[in-house]
Amino acid sequence: MRIGTYTLDNNLMLAPMAGVTDRPFRQLCRRLGAGLVVSEMLSSNPRVWNTAKSMQRMDHSGESGIRSVQIAGADPDLMAQAAQFNVANGAQIIDINMGCPAKKVNKKLAGSALLQYPDLVESIVRSVVNAVSVPVTLKIRTGWDTDNRNGVKIARIAQENGIQSLAVHGRTRACMYKGFAEYDTIRQIKQAVSIPVVANGDITSPEKAREVLEYTEADALMIGRGAQGNPWIFREVSHYLNTGELLAPPSLMEQHSVLKEHVTAVHAFYGAENGVRIARKHVGWYLMEHDKDRQFRKVFNALESAEEQLQAIDHYFNNVLPDGEARQISPAA
Repeated sequence: MRIGTYTLDNNLMLAPMAGVTDRPFRQLCRRLGAGLVVSEMLSSNPRVWNTAKSMQRMDHSGESGIRSVQIAGADPDLMAQAAQFNVANGAQIIDINMGCPAKKVNKKLAGSALLQYPDLVESIVRSVVNAVSVPVTLKIRTGWDTDNRNGVKIARIAQENGIQSLAVHGRTRACMYKGFAEYDTIRQIKQAVSIPVVANGDITSPEKAREVLEYTEADALMIGRGAQGNPWIFREVSHYLNTGELLAPPSLMEQHSVLKEHVTAVHAFYGAENGVRIARKHVGWYLMEHDKDRQFRKVFNALESAEEQLQAIDHYFNNVLPDGEARQISPAA
């Protein structure tokens, strides 16, 4: 899988997700097998670039792999400036967001709202591509609603104006995340253009990954919600695609180790107060299968310090692991 001059380690990508794909999570997914990780979207409005939230989203210090940064907005000139700003800040690929269905984004005519206006799509794409020397990619949905699936038209516009790779989520904006993703439109887009096409939507297992890849004939897969609390999905999908065999799921010991590593990184990245708050949702995702009655999450979400959170994780896994393994992990617990 190539994007411009860059060759990815494999054809599996972590989807950009606001409030999720921060530096700690990107690096964890990268280590566990993602060939490309994409940052949370950054507004093209220069007035917010110096806010604490934007500064953290633009923090790529110490990251391994290719740095892909997603930008969002509706003004071609501001989008071009945002692309230049992020390239100067270390971005090696610029990704344009035309897929976000969130109301607060769409009311500004950004994200998937742009799919209603192909001429504006063309203006934005052309402005961004001409503004930077790095590859520019695009993420879209299949259309604004099910009566207006214009993904093929948008894909052709993207290719004609210099987009190097196109990721497509198999839902319209109106579908939000309801129901099931459809892959017919992604298949049609792949047949209509020659640039790499990346299939996205409801890829939550190695078997589903192969099914989507084979049906759409896409060049790569992008995994979003399927990686929340499950960063191992990338190595599991990669192994299955390469060998046809299912990789054993991570042991409880590894789940404990990775979860604790992730939470510790979140604390360090955001600071004690914000880190504790942000860690809660990640822990909820990791333990969704274990903590079905949500009793642990209820207790965990009331904890106010980083130390308490880490101790609680240790105690939780000591209770679910066999005695011998538990003692190896946390002898003092």
